[in-house]
Amino acid sequence: MSKLKIAIQKSGRLYEDSLQLLKDCGIFVNNGKDQLKVSVDNFPFEIMYLRNSDIPQYLEDGVVDIAIVGENLLVEKEKQIEIVQKLGFSKCRVSLAVPKEIETDELSYFQGKKIATSYPNTLKRFLAENAVLADIHVISGSVEIAPNIGLADGICDIVSSGSTLFKNGLRETITLLTSEAVLAKNLQLDSEKEIILEKFLFRIKAVLKAKKSKYILMNVPNEKIADITNVLPVLKSPTVLPLAEEGWSSIHSVIAEERFWEVIDELKDNGAQDILIIPIDKMVI
Repeated sequence: MSKLKIAIQKSGRLYEDSLQLLKDCGIFVNNGKDQLKVSVDNFPFEIMYLRNSDIPQYLEDGVVDIAIVGENLLVEKEKQIEIVQKLGFSKCRVSLAVPKEIETDELSYFQGKKIATSYPNTLKRFLAENAVLADIHVISGSVEIAPNIGLADGICDIVSSGSTLFKNGLRETITLLTSEAVLAKNLQLDSEKEIILEKFLFRIKAVLKAKKSKYILMNVPNEKIADITNVLPVLKSPTVLPLAEEGWSSIHSVIAEERFWEVIDELKDNGAQDILIIPIDKMVI
């Protein structure tokens, strides 16, 4: 039987989150110290731990079939590969930043200036689209120090919380792109590997859906059941169970995390009592 070769960053911000996603999908990895290639017993996977910057090239060349990688890196490397699923973690952005004493946020500040970056392709495209001419200095790592040592007037780099910029006397001005971890694939997968990928995607979607939802239980007067049901649109229909106390029922359903407090307020306004909220591990619809 075919095995799908999946690349995961061997260290850094994506490593732990990628392994946790596999675990949540029921794929358990028993890798020894310093192993760079590991087989999985309970799913047709072969995991390869690679340097982050190498993953896009290996994916395009077919050395690996799929990869969990930052969307920002795929945009920068410009490889012929396909993003099949956004994963919702390791969110960040590629942004321009300037010394904190610079008061303007306008892109025109960078006209004729020097910009240090480890994302030259992304920066070149952005500057060209906005008709800005600047001198780009390519740096691998520690980009934030460039303005402090006189190498550049500003930087273009990956930003998460912004704390690193702050510590180096910089502030963020313009976002070039937003990014998160994605599952990407080689464009030439055979039919057997496509089937394995679809099974993996099915598990991923069940996990992601559960993270965005909450299971909810509440007690409701029977005359309010219709009103409460109209507030709970996530599933086809809520479950309604009669309580021992006459005239009351228990309603079970799912609500979206993003509307949680708004929905809770509506439920209370419509007569719901004794509301319980339970996390969902997996959600298959």
